[in-house]
Amino acid sequence: MANQHVGVMLMTYGSPATLDDVPVYIKHVYGGRTPSPEVVAEFQRRYNLIGGSPLLHITREQAAALQEELNSQSRDGTTYHVLVGMRFAPPFISDVVPEVTTDAQHVVGIIMSPQYSPIIMKGYVRTLEDAVTDLHRDDLKLSISQDWHMQPYFLHAVAERVQQALERFPADVRERVPVLLTAHSMPKRVVEQEPDYINNLKETATTIARLVGLPDDRWMFCYQSAGHTPEEWLKPDFADIMPELQKAGQTHVLIAPVQFLADHLEILYDIEIAARQQAEEHGIQFARTESLNTSPLFIKALAAVVKDTMGN
Repeated sequence: MANQHVGVMLMTYGSPATLDDVPVYIKHVYGGRTPSPEVVAEFQRRYNLIGGSPLLHITREQAAALQEELNSQSRDGTTYHVLVGMRFAPPFISDVVPEVTTDAQHVVGIIMSPQYSPIIMKGYVRTLEDAVTDLHRDDLKLSISQDWHMQPYFLHAVAERVQQALERFPADVRERVPVLLTAHSMPKRVVEQEPDYINNLKETATTIARLVGLPDDRWMFCYQSAGHTPEEWLKPDFADIMPELQKAGQTHVLIAPVQFLADHLEILYDIEIAARQQAEEHGIQFARTESLNTSPLFIKALAAVVKDTMGN
């Protein structure tokens, strides 16, 4: 429909604004259960080490870039207003809905995860649907993104970051440095209910490796950021791979997340600090890809996802 106004909300996990906010943030993540003092202290330690999470700031930068991209592409008078809503921290999704729907005929929710899992993502969907329902507006159309892990601009954006990172290695090791393409680990029980999610993560990694031109023996898919719970989490974790690389005589490694779209704790602590330490303990020089953040190719990917979601 031409000449309409579209509200777009980028929805992501969220992060505590300050160290004092960590207990409340984790309580939200835990579904209302109070975290132990030990868990709170550990997360405060991690956030302190990275100087606080930049996730909200970066996601707002992504929203501004996306709004500019969408409006510059518009040829039929449609205008776009893009805001950010967080699941577990302010600004909460439900609190942003009144603003993002102002003067809008269509609101589009974009879950900032290319690989879609109904089990994992249902909280975003339900929260946005309920908040829009509470507006009692029959004239407002709601669309929410699902899977977009094979969106071409997204895949090329990650491949570009991998290529840029490889070019920073010394010329004599550039063609043989192993590349670990990582995704967030999760309990094995979740995956057994929803194998397609893991298959999509692996398909993302395989396609990126192909775009970069990595031979099969130069890369592997693995997990990171496993939770501290007694249940079984997905393997292999990148910590398990470091001693294997050492045994194989490798002296360098590149870690490239295929799922995370911005710098946050899982990048700046789990990879930049913890994975680096694990690599260096095994005599391996460590590097990681730059996060997508506001990569022009990635912003084009988000614009395409918005248009595709509107059409569904």
